[in-house]
Amino acid sequence: MSNSAIIRKATLEHASCLLEIYRPYIEHTAVSFELTVPTVEEFAQRIAVALETKDWLVAEICGEAVGFAYGAAHRTRAAYRHSVETSVYVRQDVHRRGVARTLYTQLLENLSSLGFANAYAGIALPNDASKGFHLGMGFQSIGVFPRVGRKFGRWHDVEWLHKQLRVDVSDEC
Repeated sequence: MSNSAIIRKATLEHASCLLEIYRPYIEHTAVSFELTVPTVEEFAQRIAVALETKDWLVAEICGEAVGFAYGAAHRTRAAYRHSVETSVYVRQDVHRRGVARTLYTQLLENLSSLGFANAYAGIALPNDASKGFHLGMGFQSIGVFPRVGRKFGRWHDVEWLHKQLRVDVSDEC
């Protein structure tokens, strides 16, 4: 499999294969705080919602989906409309090959073009790899929510990181 990933806008038809990339993060890690794997239909709905006003990208190598990144609502109240929460997930066998960086670079550029001013990412701790990745992408640590999530019989802290995307934001976003 070549190292070069092609980044595309996700479609609802990607839901099944992207859910299979996401499944191990739910079932075996605290990276995701979901406790049960959503249905393909539920996952497709998440993609549809993200594509309405934000973005959802898929990385493909040799025509096969190997990762995805998306922007989601940071909070639902109107004053938060210029901020977005970001996530990236990559298939385990392609870690450390630049797929996440390629996805995130394009995602952050797209979100900025859509008028978003701030990107936020939450990382369940400990996760040195994700923290290092986000810092390398220009995010800055802004604090930790202690014991905010409980999964696999233990409490998990979440570190929040921020990246300013732009300063010239209109009220149209």
